[in-house]
Amino acid sequence: MLGESHDLLHEFPEYAEKIADLRKSNEVFHNLMDEYDWLDAHIRNLEELSTPVSDFHIEEMKKRRLLLKDKLYAILHD
Repeated sequence: MLGESHDLLHEFPEYAEKIADLRKSNEVFHNLMDEYDWLDAHIRNLEELSTPVSDFHIEEMKKRRLLLKDKLYAILHD
């Protein structure tokens, strides 16, 4: 669905407390989450505003978001 929220709390609600703790205490997690949040918002804006963008470009952004989510999940799961 276009414009669907993929924020980390929406994706992993069971880790809400751990996400908040790691955001404060783990610089790597904090920076990855900042990049993830920015990229997710950027993708949603492009989709919601029907901004012309190549399929290749939007797919590359979505792949990057997925990679970041995997890295964040790996930290959460430790």
